[in-house]
Amino acid sequence: MRVTQSGKVDLNLLVALDVLLEERSVQGAARRLHLSEPAMSRTLGRVRRALGDPVLVRAGRAMVPTPRALAVRAEVSAVVERARALFAPADTDLRTVERTFTVLGQDAMAAALGAGLFARAAAEAPGVRLRFLAESPVDAPLLREGTADLEVGVIDTVAPEVHREHLCEDRMIGVVRRGHPLLEGEPTPERFAAAEHLTASRRGRLHGPVDRALAELGLARRVVGSVGTFPASLFVLRDTDLVGLISSWGLPLATALGLATFEVPLGLPPLRLGLAWHPRHDADPAHAWLRRTVRELVVPPGA
Repeated sequence: MRVTQSGKVDLNLLVALDVLLEERSVQGAARRLHLSEPAMSRTLGRVRRALGDPVLVRAGRAMVPTPRALAVRAEVSAVVERARALFAPADTDLRTVERTFTVLGQDAMAAALGAGLFARAAAEAPGVRLRFLAESPVDAPLLREGTADLEVGVIDTVAPEVHREHLCEDRMIGVVRRGHPLLEGEPTPERFAAAEHLTASRRGRLHGPVDRALAELGLARRVVGSVGTFPASLFVLRDTDLVGLISSWGLPLATALGLATFEVPLGLPPLRLGLAWHPRHDADPAHAWLRRTVRELVVPPGA
C-alpha cells in the first residue's frame, strides 16, 4: 500500500482491506468491523486511494474484487494474521475472538463434521463463523491465497509451503439401494464388476483405483456416469440399481437415505485423512483451536 509523504502507513487499512475482500460487501464489512455503512464506505475510499485500485467493483447486485485485489489478498491476509498473533496474549480468550474460518474439503466432510464443529464453536468460540467450501474441479493454491484456512480430507497438495498433518486412515465402502441384487449372496469381485456403476468425482472422472484393482484380477466394470458430489450420488443410487462408493464420512448420509452398504471385495488402497494449512496460521490461537477441534472430531480422544 502507498505510504504518505511522512512515510507513515495506516495499518488499519490492511485490516479493512482483508475484511472487505472476505465479505465482498461494504455492509458485511461494516458489520464485522462494528462501523456504520457510511464510515465503511469512506474507509473503502481510503483503501482505494492507498492501493491505487478500485479493489471492489459492482457486478450486478454483487461486488467482485479486481485482479489487483485478488493478487494481494493472500499477502494482506498473512500480514493481518501475523499482526494478530504478535499482539494476541498467550492466554487469548477464544470467547472474545471474532473470525470467519473457511474449511475446505469434500461435501461429505461438511455433512459429517459440520454439526459437531458448529456446536463446539457455539460453546467455546461463539464469535467464530464457519464457512465450508467444497473442493474445486480445478486445483488452485487456496490455502496459500487465503481463500481457505484449513483443508480436511485426503490431502494431495505437494506445495512445499503448506503444512500437512496425518490424522487417520479410511476406506471406501460399497453402497446400493436396499434390496439390490448385489446384496443377495456374497458380493464377489466378479459380481461387483458385472454391476453398473456410478462415480462421484469433482473432476468428472469415470475411472480410478477400483478399475486398477479390477484390472489386476482380469476384470472390468461398466461406469455409466459420474456426478460431482457424494450426496448427489446417494440420491441417484437410492432410486436405481447402480453401485456407488462412499468413505466412512458418508455413512450417516447413506443411513439417513435408507441405503445399504457392503465391503468392497477388492484390495483398495487406504484413504489417508489429514489436515493442511498455511504456516502463517501456526502461531494464531484461534486457528490452533480450529485445528485442534477438527482433529478431535475426526479422531476422538482415546480412539
